Amino acid sequence: MIHHPPGPQWRATTVGINDPGELASYLPPSGGYAWLRRGDGMIGIGEIARFEGGSAAEADEWWQEVCSRIEHETELPGTPGTGPVAFASFVFDRGHTSARSVVVVPRIVLGRRKGLSWLTSIGGTRSDVPGLPATWADPPPPVGVAPVDASLDAEAWQSIVTQAVGRIGRGTLDKVVLARAATLAAAEPLDPRALVVRLAERYPTCWTYRVDGLVGASPEMLIRTEGGLATSRVLAGTIRRNGGEELDLKLAHALARSGKNLAEHELAVDSVAHALEPYCSGMNVPDAPYVLELPNVLHLASDVTAVVHSGVSVLRLAGELHPSAAVCGTPTDVARATIAELEHLDRGRYSGPVGWLDSTGDGEFAIALRCGLIDPDDRRRITVYAGCGIVAESDPAEEFAETEAKLLPMLEALGVDLPQH
Repeated sequence: MIHHPPGPQWRATTVGINDPGELASYLPPSGGYAWLRRGDGMIGIGEIARFEGGSAAEADEWWQEVCSRIEHETELPGTPGTGPVAFASFVFDRGHTSARSVVVVPRIVLGRRKGLSWLTSIGGTRSDVPGLPATWADPPPPVGVAPVDASLDAEAWQSIVTQAVGRIGRGTLDKVVLARAATLAAAEPLDPRALVVRLAERYPTCWTYRVDGLVGASPEMLIRTEGGLATSRVLAGTIRRNGGEELDLKLAHALARSGKNLAEHELAVDSVAHALEPYCSGMNVPDAPYVLELPNVLHLASDVTAVVHSGVSVLRLAGELHPSAAVCGTPTDVARATIAELEHLDRGRYSGPVGWLDSTGDGEFAIALRCGLIDPDDRRRITVYAGCGIVAESDPAEEFAETEAKLLPMLEALGVDLPQH
């Protein structure tokens, strides 16, 4: 593990500011962190401390140590996301990846929430608080992006789905989530800011994020805590939209009545409720899901809420919830081992928790879905990911089509059509 905490004399200062406008315009060409939804959110600039590797629990302890070394002066007490903030992205499976989880504390955070805007800087005294950071010119769009490689082709990937269905039929598994990846290359180095802007515009109800080369727009809130209340949005059960309003309405009705998708969804909801139970009280689990409409797909969704026990941070809950049945399967250990055996893919930070937390322990962590990882050694290359839940009734061809639909957000942001394998 790599730990770089700040020195003992750091000070964080938060001041209220006028509305800064488009937050993404403040992202620097390299580095920088983003968390955006419906125009609100936070941008992180610079870096004063970093944690790499280790578990969410270890990262939580490190963050508490960091916060104990920072004195915070604020004009906006009690506002979530003000003061010292950490952006974080965790790997899916620490035992089967070459990637590292990462937690970064930016030097400057620019935020907006419900009409309130602020600037937080760490270092020096109040008189040293910098002015509003400079905006940057519009990022160049991706140029000449085309697929160059894939983890498995269509036939091979459908074959592993068939194997998984067989294991489920024999009672080894109830559900397993299988993913695939496609690597694409551009004519010029990719600017992650362009992807952030396109994703935020096209998918405003999703959480658009950028953390250390990982860029995406997730529809699934793993866990949010604020003022003692925890919320987890569970998505499981998906159908691709047709594009026509009348047909999409019929598809939504079909999804809501689908025994296969409802069974998959129930497993995911149960896994979240079970993981939250030791750390929460007053839990509310909906009796039935609703249909969440996104531009590319329809999802069955449930919002689970609960009261968090005192002293339990959002990062601790994210670590306890991950991996949920929505991205792994059930039973968890068997599903995770099946993924490692069948998938032929290093997921890295894809499908792991991604988000932020503040010094009070509140924050938001989504699941890193609908995302791509820019190659740090060759910024012309990016790997995009998609997966789906496999249950007893799964049809391999239909599951492959679902992954194609889930690749759309990143492929649209890159300006390419779906790759043909």
